[in-house]
Amino acid sequence: MELQKFSYDNKIVKYFAIATVVWGVVGMSVGLIVALQMVFPALNFDLQYTTFGRIRPLHTNAVIFAFVGNGIFAGVYYSLQRLLKARMFSDTLSWINFWGWQLIILSAAITLPLGITTSKEYAELEWPIDIAITLIWVVFGWNLIGTIVKRREKHMYVAIWFYIATFVTVAVLHVVNSFELPLHAFKSYSLYAGVQDALVQWWYGHNAVAFFLTTPYLGLMYYFLPKAANRPVYSYKLSIVHFWALIFIYIWAGPHHLLYTSLPDWAQAMGTAFSIMLIAPSWGGMMNGLLTLRGAWDRVREEPVLKFMVVAITAYGMAVFEGPMLSLKNVNAIGHFTDWIVAHVHVGALGWNGFLTFGMLYWLIPQMWKTSLYSKKLANVHFWLGTLGILFYALPLYWAGITQSLMWKEFTQEGFLKYPNFLETVQQILPMYMTRAAGGALYLSGVFVMVYNLFKTAAQGTFVANEAAEAPALTQEVSEHKEYWHRVLEKKPIVFTVLATVAILIGGVFELIPTFLIKSNVPTITAVKPYTPLELHGRDLYIKEGCVNCHSQMVRPFRSETERYGEYSKAGEFVYDHPFLWGSKRTGPDLQRLGQKYPDSWHYHHMVDPTSMSPGSIMPPYPWLVEQTYDKSLTPDMINVMRTLGVPYEEGYENQANADVEKQADQIVKNLKDAGIDVKSDREIVALIAYLQRLGTDIKVKPNVIVTNE
Repeated sequence: MELQKFSYDNKIVKYFAIATVVWGVVGMSVGLIVALQMVFPALNFDLQYTTFGRIRPLHTNAVIFAFVGNGIFAGVYYSLQRLLKARMFSDTLSWINFWGWQLIILSAAITLPLGITTSKEYAELEWPIDIAITLIWVVFGWNLIGTIVKRREKHMYVAIWFYIATFVTVAVLHVVNSFELPLHAFKSYSLYAGVQDALVQWWYGHNAVAFFLTTPYLGLMYYFLPKAANRPVYSYKLSIVHFWALIFIYIWAGPHHLLYTSLPDWAQAMGTAFSIMLIAPSWGGMMNGLLTLRGAWDRVREEPVLKFMVVAITAYGMAVFEGPMLSLKNVNAIGHFTDWIVAHVHVGALGWNGFLTFGMLYWLIPQMWKTSLYSKKLANVHFWLGTLGILFYALPLYWAGITQSLMWKEFTQEGFLKYPNFLETVQQILPMYMTRAAGGALYLSGVFVMVYNLFKTAAQGTFVANEAAEAPALTQEVSEHKEYWHRVLEKKPIVFTVLATVAILIGGVFELIPTFLIKSNVPTITAVKPYTPLELHGRDLYIKEGCVNCHSQMVRPFRSETERYGEYSKAGEFVYDHPFLWGSKRTGPDLQRLGQKYPDSWHYHHMVDPTSMSPGSIMPPYPWLVEQTYDKSLTPDMINVMRTLGVPYEEGYENQANADVEKQADQIVKNLKDAGIDVKSDREIVALIAYLQRLGTDIKVKPNVIVTNE
């Protein structure tokens, strides 16, 4: 059979690998700063662009979409060509993918510190960037599918299955969660409100972890682990069960992020059930990876690449067991809103994603530069720095999370909260935060060791931009023997893609559609009214400053929470919230019932100097709120957009809205003046106070309401 000569494009892989390393250093460095801010609030630098609320999403986006994202593209572009024995479908599409992705990351690095955010976790970027992400993702998919179609290898290897599922699912998740109505070029409001927005967001948020941080990396594991170990994958049939069960079940599990919230009980139960089922395929994949190394464990002791991969797969196994456990209501009642969740996430991020990326780079760079790794000793140093970094990062946060939960829930013998002051808990866990930061510093120092090692490796080798290859053309031979059903399916990439799409759509349809179409799922409350125009301005400022990163707005039906905060939250209270602001972490207390609890002057002092009202607070000050003005010219457009979204403002109200803004602002200014504070009515602090004083006040609760015990 005549062999066709062609070449693999290593240049695009090289650029994605470099971007992976660069953005990894940037994202992890910002993460270290964020960790230190929790112990030393002065590191917020009293600048609006460097506060925790603004750079925490910068850290998560840089690590997830810049570091991991570029790592995915590097691994996919390298492995796909060799698995299919074909150059990428289009070099032009490859470079559009590369430069487009870097521009998206750069735009995130600019807009997030400026406070340009939707506030939706892992989806904070505003609508023009969302459109850019969609276009570049389509370019990636076009190149992916095009390469599969023009392949010279009949069967699609297991790694490619995971690449296909990643492409179609991330596309669906991103588009559905990004439906929003623009106010202007830098601001939009979610199409969904309250409970519906929460469900869509965590359907997206959980599955962003599943299909951006997990499935593509499973594909990379199935390619790079056998290559590094020089062993075949342990079980082909197990990989089939792993793949189809994982992508079908994973998509249902999102509601487990919303247990004990105002989400309908049926959706919470469904999220829990499918989360427990996830253990089976997830651990099946882990075992398939680890058993691939059977007979090669002596090499694991000697080869740092394999050490990184073994710890990565082990961390994956730990994370995918812990996740379902946290979806059990009795465990979730302890862990949710605490640092336990932060520890859980970072075991996956630092162990699974980080270590697999490092192992891939240590294997990949010598291959493309036709040399050997510069120093195995340095790679081993990196391995131990990283491993110790993970331990020093995660273990203190597990301790902190359990400490938080126990202190929040403890009662005295007389039936009163033992620690009614939220700050008592914060002060108790500061040593754990310091140890966490030390762990992050260890992990980052290992990355710098890797950078040096990879640079020296490349310097001693010769890069091959276009690697010569040859393979016979793809022929449609008729087999005399009946083939295994999945082997037949692997020959049909379009059919395979359609079936994978159907598998991931089923769960989304069954969860989302009833929540939107069945009105009883979100009962209305007559007393709940739309926000006033000034409160809308204040809510936008709350979002801009990233307050949702530290404060929840969701009182769960536990005695400890209703005693501390007030009546538990109802679904009908959030029907005008575009977007929802329930939060996922309590670094500070819940704010759902904050309204009218303190005078306006308290809020003023608390924002300008938090420690003046809450001694020992780690919250940064916000003095610029007193100097900067909110834009009243936007008020009519805000009312119109909200009305389009279904908020019942009367027709023509936009024409008198600013008069109501001034009236409410003047009253707040008067209240502040009575307390000896002079401030102008057009300042941001006035709008923010208006919003904070509104929170939870629509519900009038009778004293001694009976609530659900924990």
